[in-house]
Amino acid sequence: MTSDDKTTPTDTDHQGAAAHDAQSRAAADTALLEAFGGVRGMVDTTVPGLVFVLLYTIKRDIHLAAIGALGLTVLLALARMVRKETLKHAFSGVFGVAFGAIFAMMSGDAKNFYLPGMLYTLGLAVAYVLSAIFRYPLIGVLLGPMLKENLSWRTRNPGRFRAYTRATWAWGLILLAKSAILFPLYWWGDVTQLGWVKVALGIPPFLLCVYLTWIFLAKAPPPIDVIAEMEAEEKAERDRERAQREAEQAERIADPLLSEWTDQIVNEARTESADRRPPRH
Repeated sequence: MTSDDKTTPTDTDHQGAAAHDAQSRAAADTALLEAFGGVRGMVDTTVPGLVFVLLYTIKRDIHLAAIGALGLTVLLALARMVRKETLKHAFSGVFGVAFGAIFAMMSGDAKNFYLPGMLYTLGLAVAYVLSAIFRYPLIGVLLGPMLKENLSWRTRNPGRFRAYTRATWAWGLILLAKSAILFPLYWWGDVTQLGWVKVALGIPPFLLCVYLTWIFLAKAPPPIDVIAEMEAEEKAERDRERAQREAEQAERIADPLLSEWTDQIVNEARTESADRRPPRH
């Protein structure tokens, strides 16, 4: 190997930093998908609404459509349990569909099946916007613990703070636009129109939000792993305590030996002094 082929320490440092950044970004991408449910989450939240509007369009029976949508949601949750997948998004889908089904059957208005989900979307949009205004962007609050950075981005990583703020604004504005389309249909349209538009607006806005979030975060600095920092500090503290204990133990062992050695020197000095003293006449 020639001198030109050798890897210098600087090159190694750069390669290590690049590898760490790549790992951080890969973890961020995975956390982003997991936080919002991924493909399965989109299926769990979109397909039951599709089943409801199909059954209601064909049979014009609110009870049949509501029970069919709820039954499908339960089956999707059971499928997750069998596969030992996370049930967070499945349970949220079950509760959302259950509220909608109960509300529609009790009111006798099929459009009310979609109302709980629409209110949830509107409330979430307002929460995103307010969190961005008050400088606690909700995307950062959600993703921070998953990326092991907690809230360090607020004070130590301004690039990620800006990225989280932009992503939060994107989610808020897109969900507000979605609500602006759905609520007029709820008030003045029929259930079939509302149902099909609701299904059509299920996945595309979600994908757009996730894509914009990914773009913003891809351009931002990597997260600061505060968990690793805390673990390193705890290890350093344990090492200091262990070194202190060892020093104290060594001191306790050395003290008797030092005293014995000192006494021996004093005694020898006294003996030599006595030997040198002239005899008395």
